[in-house]
Amino acid sequence: MHSATQLGPECESRVVVCGSHAGRYPAVLAVRARVRGIVFNDAGVGLRRAGVAGLEVLERAGIAAVAVDHRSARIGDAGDTLEHGELSEMNGVARGLGCEPGMQTRAAVALLSTASAPTLGGDPPSAGETRHLLERGPPAVWALDSAALVRPEDADSILMLGSHGGLVGGDPHAALRVDARAAVFNDAGGGRDSAGTARLRPLDERGIAAATVSAASAEIGDGVSTYRDGVLSATNETAASLGAVAGMPTPVFVARLGGTKRSA
Repeated sequence: MHSATQLGPECESRVVVCGSHAGRYPAVLAVRARVRGIVFNDAGVGLRRAGVAGLEVLERAGIAAVAVDHRSARIGDAGDTLEHGELSEMNGVARGLGCEPGMQTRAAVALLSTASAPTLGGDPPSAGETRHLLERGPPAVWALDSAALVRPEDADSILMLGSHGGLVGGDPHAALRVDARAAVFNDAGGGRDSAGTARLRPLDERGIAAATVSAASAEIGDGVSTYRDGVLSATNETAASLGAVAGMPTPVFVARLGGTKRSA
């Protein structure tokens, strides 16, 4: 699966190679799907180790989970993760099966397939609040923990997204569901082939100002952190024409778009 948001009933008791980061939100989706084991991208690990925080969530659920080094495989690309990924992080369940740093994804998948099927009881874990209105506007400023949470009514809003800036499955048409006024993502450490910033160009072609924040500056998977903590690492030409530059705090960029009264 290129994204954890694609996990469904067909994944129950199976090993999934996933292009998503290993943060808390994708982990919750994996627990709900009752996977046997799962491979993620470490997204540069980043601020407060947010890029791999979900491994612990999965460990508490008894599910084996690993993450590949973002420099070894393109984030958002499950096929590349399977073919080129090298493990960087794993939870205790996966370690107990023999997974270790530097291991190739295919070897890890073989070990994950020997894990016991999940026997989860009770209510699935909660992802918590995932949409936060930062400013009513206009334009409205929203913090969303995942780009999958974008709604049609978010068109012409300024979106602070916890998602990585990579193209899911390499599809430029899936860069963003709506024509927002602007969108800011997490760069997931940049990664192989600069995959963590790949959404910026197709959004430029749609006239959408887009930027990424450094994974070291903001917690991936947390839209509020993208806004509150983020420091821009890359911009597209549309964003640059509006004054966005690398090294700029996200609130300053948003203020230049006329989207907040609290920043700068």
